[in-house]
Amino acid sequence: MSRHLVIAAGGTGGHMFPAQALAETMLARGWRVSLSTDARGARYAGGFPKEVAREVVASATPARGGAVAKVAVPFRVGGGIAATVSRMMRDRPDAVVGFGGYPSIPALTAATLLRLPRMIHEQNGVLGRVNKVFARRVDAVACGTWPTRLPDGVEGVDVGNPVRQAVLDMAGAGYVPPGEVALHVLVIGGSQGARILSDVVPPALAALPHGMKVRLRVSQQARQEDVERVTSFYRDQGIQAEVHTFFEDVPERMARAQVVIARAGASTIADLTVIGRPAILIPYAAAAEDHQTANARGLEQAGGAEVMPEAGFAAGALATRLGALLSDPGRASAMARASLAYGKPDAAERLAELVDNLSRNQKEGRA
Repeated sequence: MSRHLVIAAGGTGGHMFPAQALAETMLARGWRVSLSTDARGARYAGGFPKEVAREVVASATPARGGAVAKVAVPFRVGGGIAATVSRMMRDRPDAVVGFGGYPSIPALTAATLLRLPRMIHEQNGVLGRVNKVFARRVDAVACGTWPTRLPDGVEGVDVGNPVRQAVLDMAGAGYVPPGEVALHVLVIGGSQGARILSDVVPPALAALPHGMKVRLRVSQQARQEDVERVTSFYRDQGIQAEVHTFFEDVPERMARAQVVIARAGASTIADLTVIGRPAILIPYAAAAEDHQTANARGLEQAGGAEVMPEAGFAAGALATRLGALLSDPGRASAMARASLAYGKPDAAERLAELVDNLSRNQKEGRA
């Protein structure tokens, strides 16, 4: 009978995308895979293979809702834990992997109570709240960003951040340096904090020299309330642009891009470095423990990205950086090569090997 993996994740695409990549890899290795998440996390699970069973559990976060909702949090989480313990006793997993977010609490707690092989994967350079709680209670801590700040006495394994098959399909796609042809610019802001990109990027692009500006082909992600004004601005400036809340084909657009302007989410950096594209990164200042700055540091030091803190992120400053980069094909190409060299396209396989070993060691320990 196939070994059974439970993947616990939720909250945002930042947790769900690497979880999806591991699911795809484990299915290819002959495992049976289940996803344990809450109703919100399930909305990000559309890209998971159909073979992955969805287990929607009760969970909650104290970060949202009013006083009544906050009082109900422990009861909802407790109910989710009880239901998950019952489910795991009926269908005992060979391993449980948590990717962070409050929806991962029930499965990781149940695995701890039942003494099942368990591990966590942290995408960012700083442990998230839930992963910080479980770091001392699991058998292994896999790290997507290296180095990751860990509690004293906890050792991490550098595996990288797994990327989806759609990104792997574009891995190492040939880079076309900026020249006299169309200049493709991809602007992505993550699930939070994209407003500043809508405020700053359009006027920065409009301030580029005319000969460069007329060759721009912009793909920009924006919040729903910003789509119309950003679209209108580009149209008035004569800049060809597509502005949407979400792009289904980000890997393809990234592969076409001469430069990417983005937040420094862990999944974004993983995609950038597997495909190999120069980037200007603007870490989200409100991110917990400033983890996006920690995410960006390694790629900046490797030469694949420039980092602009929010405090200095203004249209004039961005226009200066973009103009310098897009007028220097040699430098842009060097950044693309540095980005690609920094990437870990085999991260999903590295993580899968950890899961295999965890399960195997547990079985041998019982023998």
